[in-house]
Amino acid sequence: MLKIFRKTAALLFAGIIAATSAFSASAEDLSEISAKSAIVINAQTGEILFEKNAYQILPMASTTKIMSALIALEQDNLDDEFVVDSQAIKTEGSSMGLTEGDVVSLRDLVCGMLLPSGNDAANAAAVRIAGSVDGFVDMMNDRALEMGLENTHFVTPSGLDDYTDEHYSTAYDMAMLTREAMKNEDFRAICSQRQIKLNFGDPPFDRWLTNSNKLLGYSDDFVGVKTGFTDKARRCLVSACDRKGAELICVTLNAPDDWNDHTRLYDYCFDFLSEQRIDPPAVSFEISVAGGSSDSIRCATESCTAVLLNGRADEVTSEVYLKPFVYAPVKAGDKVGEVVYRYNGVEIARKDITAAEDTAYECAEKQSAPQRIAQRAKELLGLSA
Repeated sequence: MLKIFRKTAALLFAGIIAATSAFSASAEDLSEISAKSAIVINAQTGEILFEKNAYQILPMASTTKIMSALIALEQDNLDDEFVVDSQAIKTEGSSMGLTEGDVVSLRDLVCGMLLPSGNDAANAAAVRIAGSVDGFVDMMNDRALEMGLENTHFVTPSGLDDYTDEHYSTAYDMAMLTREAMKNEDFRAICSQRQIKLNFGDPPFDRWLTNSNKLLGYSDDFVGVKTGFTDKARRCLVSACDRKGAELICVTLNAPDDWNDHTRLYDYCFDFLSEQRIDPPAVSFEISVAGGSSDSIRCATESCTAVLLNGRADEVTSEVYLKPFVYAPVKAGDKVGEVVYRYNGVEIARKDITAAEDTAYECAEKQSAPQRIAQRAKELLGLSA
């Protein structure tokens, strides 16, 4: 039922840049940011590049649907069709146009949540998944706790909040939620579309849904994510932008000039990032060989690159994971381990360690006693070549 055009496109770190850093000029340079609360993070590392009242608890309107959509997309049988609950779709505000008797899939409803911000879609998905809106809200709050979103609480799947003060989040929490959601390939693909053609209804017919996120029309750099507005929350916007080999996530809450806030913040923050070479650890890689013509072989790994704050490559740490030994025969290029690179405790890359030379299997008559024992153990375990 879904026709979609996909675009081509890694523990959480909450370190705030100190006033003496390259970002100390933000108060002056970004004095026109209209948002009551804002944040920009590096999606790869979770590092905060800019923040303004990022931990202030505020309503977040329909950006709530980021959580609702993510939970829906994690369900089985996304494309199974069903009839929408007739009471669930009776809700005020933005809609994907559901009517009683309509046949849809969960994937359709996620499109309806993320593009036209359908409150009917959020409620219909909630009832389908949890049996009731309240049951689904419990799932949302449980998931928020699992993610470490300590200052977030949901009351509705849609974000309608005019009747409650208990539906809230922070710019920081919403950025971290979005960072997790954008790892889901279906979420990323859907929220990046300006339009999506669906076939649903009673009987089903083709129709187009248009994304309310105007940033997607500004530049191909923008890859999502979600708009929001209520009288209480005012204008809320979560976006993601790919540029210079990096992806940044920006959240603004209560921002009268949100479109311009986001473009200014991205232009500012991307200037402090660059793709940097990370060399492998300065150690020699050698691994023992059991049953081979050589007792050991040399190994090698390659350097990698990561988009980091300018001049921060020397702060990247590495962990080497190497097998205690390998069984012959071994060919150059065979994987024998890997190097994991971390920045501020967050994994940013990993590279294979591979054999740099061959070693042949040596028959038992020519092997030493330890080699013969190792070879016999290998055979018993069913690992023989």
